[in-house]
Formats: sequence, structure tokens, C-alpha cells
Amino acid sequence: MPKKTPTVDVDLKVLNWLIESSGWSDEEIAKRIKITTENFEKIKSGDKRPTFRQLRELSIIFKRPVAAFLLSKPKEEKPKPKDYRMLPEKKDKFDKKTILVLRKSRRLQELAKELSVNIKYDIKTKLEKLRIREDPEEIAEKYREIFGLTEEKQRKFKTTYELFNYLRDILEDMNIYVFQFSMPVEDARGFVFVDETPNVIVVNKKDSIEARIFSLMHEFAHILLQESVIDLPDMTLSAKNDIERWCNNFSASFLLPKSLANTLFKERKRELTKKETLNYLSRKYKVSKAMLLVSMKKLNFITQEDYDNIVNRFKAEAKIIEKGGMPSDKRTISEVGNKFVSLVANNFDKEFITYTDALDYLSITSKNFDKVLAMAKK
Repeated sequence: MPKKTPTVDVDLKVLNWLIESSGWSDEEIAKRIKITTENFEKIKSGDKRPTFRQLRELSIIFKRPVAAFLLSKPKEEKPKPKDYRMLPEKKDKFDKKTILVLRKSRRLQELAKELSVNIKYDIKTKLEKLRIREDPEEIAEKYREIFGLTEEKQRKFKTTYELFNYLRDILEDMNIYVFQFSMPVEDARGFVFVDETPNVIVVNKKDSIEARIFSLMHEFAHILLQESVIDLPDMTLSAKNDIERWCNNFSASFLLPKSLANTLFKERKRELTKKETLNYLSRKYKVSKAMLLVSMKKLNFITQEDYDNIVNRFKAEAKIIEKGGMPSDKRTISEVGNKFVSLVANNFDKEFITYTDALDYLSITSKNFDKVLAMAKK
């Protein structure tokens, strides 16, 4: 007589909450756990109980512990950021990879708060709240001064990555954690959490580094406006939302102020749209060629026709997917930043957390622990 497969009694509200919050479709889940869609519907409705093997498989694909399926009621989770992506067909609907990044970032935010309390570290972001009636260009100039970003300093960075890390370090000094994780670029380029402390900015690691810098300062603008949002910062698109437009203008003005842009464009007026000119300005000032073209059009250095003929080519070039191969210690620093690594290290040194906790919080193995700590600058 064949052995009967044991089933598990689960609360239907809990099961459906975990399914709905996963981003996986019923068809994808049924295929993954090797049953028909009809049988999966029966599990969801309570006509059929799942097996332990099926729950274990669901826990793997949903990135949830098996214990989550055995709760007596759904866990209350913090709300997702306001959807400013302006995608009508996807309003408040996100790719499953984006959902995982949102959850992971929330967990890191909670950990940062808990670990900071342990060592009596201040987590408040001391920034004055702004309103969109204020001029984003003036505010951008003010923050260039606060960040110490002069034209000379901007030009002297050898790579765009150096500029990104410079800005990230300053934001971390302001108690703003900056994380970089991979999501589908067409789904989200960045988001920000300001409803809890410490504040968190997340940028899409699949984006080009120039686009990431633009997103970084765009999301910082949302922190200045005290809004938790998820969006698709892009200066080449006409923002339909006043707040998105304000944040785009802040970021563009921060990275290339109007006075500087005017000077640069006047010097090269006859050859502005040449590939060599755009490559030179992009390399020198660490901004995308698409953003340079937007600025040229805005300041009337090129016509709408010139802009339309060129911008799509550079937008296509900008979507560079960062491939694997980065050593895991460097990847950890790239993803969670020096500040978070140092926070974990300080808690470990003071014995507030165990060695196993530290490895779990940093998502690393024991062989990389010392390397990661050595790489953290703070």
C-alpha cells in the first residue's frame, strides 16, 4: 500500500496573504510545486490541504520561513511606498524581484534601527522638510555646497563610481542608508523609505552607474520632501506628477547646475551634438549623455528635432545590466554600504549580536567576514 503524503493544516488568510504578497502568479506557483492550476486553486480555497513538501517549496520561492505558513493570522507589514512610476496598467503591482527587494530593504531598515539602539547611535536624519513651491534649482545649489561638490571636485573623480561613492558616504553621514539591489529596470529604478528612521534610499543595481547617480539624488529629493515613494526617475521623460518633476529638476540641477551647463555648452556650441563632445562631457562630469541632451534642449542650445534624433540612441546605451563576477565581499559593500557593515561590526564587537547573526545580517559566509569588515571605511 503506497505511503500517504502528510498534509499540513494552514490558515487560509495566512496562505493567501503570503501568495498575494509574493508577486508570483497562480500559474507560476502551480508549475513550481508541480501541480495543476486547478489543484492549486483548491489549496487556496481550502478544499485541499498542502503537503509539507509543497509548503517548503513555497517558502523557498517566496523567501519566507516555513514557520510563516503556520501563523494563526497574517503578519502586519509596513505599507509599500507610494507608487509614482506612472504606469497605469501596473499601479501598485510590482515584479516579484522588486517585491523581494522592498521586503529586504525594510528588514535592513529595521535591523539598522535595532542595532543603532544597541550602541546608542543617533538615527535621526537632521534635514529640514521642504515643499515643492520652493525652487529645486536653488535647493540643489545649496546642497552642492553642503556636499562640497565643486566643479573642480566633480571633474577630478576618475570614474562615475567614485562620484557615486562620494555622494553615498555623505548621505550615510546624514544617517541615510543607501542600498543597491537588482530589480527589473522597467519596473523600478529606485525607492525611498522615510516613514521610519533611519531613512533608506535604494537604487537599482541593474541600471547604468550614471542613471544610478541621477536616481540617488532624485530619491534624496524625496527625503527632503518627506515622501516614501517608488519610481522611475528619468529626465528624458516628461514627468506627469509635480513632485516627480520637482525631484527630477533637483537631481539634474545638483549634478549639472544651469550656470555650469551654460558655460560648457557655449564653449562647444558648434559641436554640441557630436559623439565626441557628448562623450567628453559625460566622462568629465559623470552624468549621462541623455541628461546632457535634456539640459541642452532646456537651455535652447539644441532644437527639439536635434534632441529627438539623438536622445533615444543614448537612452538605449544607458541600460547596461551589471553582470556577475564581483567577489562576494565587494558585492556586500556595494549593496549595503560601509555604514551598515560598520554598524553590524560594532554590535558584534560589543557582543550585542552573535557571529551567526552578523553573517546573516550581511548575507555572507564566514570566509568573507573579515574581508568585508576590512573594506568598510567607517
